[in-house]
Amino acid sequence: MSESRADKPFTLAGRTYQSRLLLGTGKYRDFAETAAAVEASGAQIVTVALRRSNIGQNPDEPNLLDVISPERYCILPNTAGCFSALEAVRTCRLARELLGGQQLVKLEVLADTKTLFPNVVETLKAAETLVTEGFQVMAYTSDDPIVARQLAEMGCVAVMPLAGLIGSGLGICNPWNLRIILEEAKVPVLVDAGVGTASDAVIAMELGCDAVLMNSAVANAQNPLLMASAMKHAVEAGRLAYLAGRMPKKRYASASSPIDGLIA
Repeated sequence: MSESRADKPFTLAGRTYQSRLLLGTGKYRDFAETAAAVEASGAQIVTVALRRSNIGQNPDEPNLLDVISPERYCILPNTAGCFSALEAVRTCRLARELLGGQQLVKLEVLADTKTLFPNVVETLKAAETLVTEGFQVMAYTSDDPIVARQLAEMGCVAVMPLAGLIGSGLGICNPWNLRIILEEAKVPVLVDAGVGTASDAVIAMELGCDAVLMNSAVANAQNPLLMASAMKHAVEAGRLAYLAGRMPKKRYASASSPIDGLIA
């Protein structure tokens, strides 16, 4: 029997995490539900859209950090809602000020409001500027292996190819491109966007992704807390299956029990 793959810690920008599930904080009913979903998911990295959530930039409004403490979680600011490199860079600079100099950011530069597909030209431009300024950039990108390679070579600490359109719940639409990205990866690869249910997270992890980031799949579920728990177990199960190595697929049946030595 062949040996299973050797596991390795999920390390991001020099820090190791136990959970391979990253959770977004948008679209929940209220802050209480957000906090409960994060708790149920077991996530240690929680991403926040600065253009949509208050983490101190609006002093007179409720602050998300009052329920999602930076002392307990790694707060990952993201640039969702930005449509140019200039907007994205400005947003990251604001995040660094609000979070006491934190350099880890999720870069997201969108092409249009209909597809929310990444604008790779502006993404590359923003990534180059941010890396030069000392940011640790996790870049949301298309499923193009060449672009993923360029982002890694530029100095991004992780690449985050979409599995499907943001908020679509379509699942893993591009397993073959993801496989190429994973084969070439020199930095962590995280599936970002498209996950709709637990089986999607399992597939992403079975492909060999280092982690999965999601928001809508949990927040838009009929029972967000139950789905958050399901996603926690799905990511863990998918990782174990990847490490174990699946059996080969065959065109015909193969007996599960040995047939040698049976009485004719």
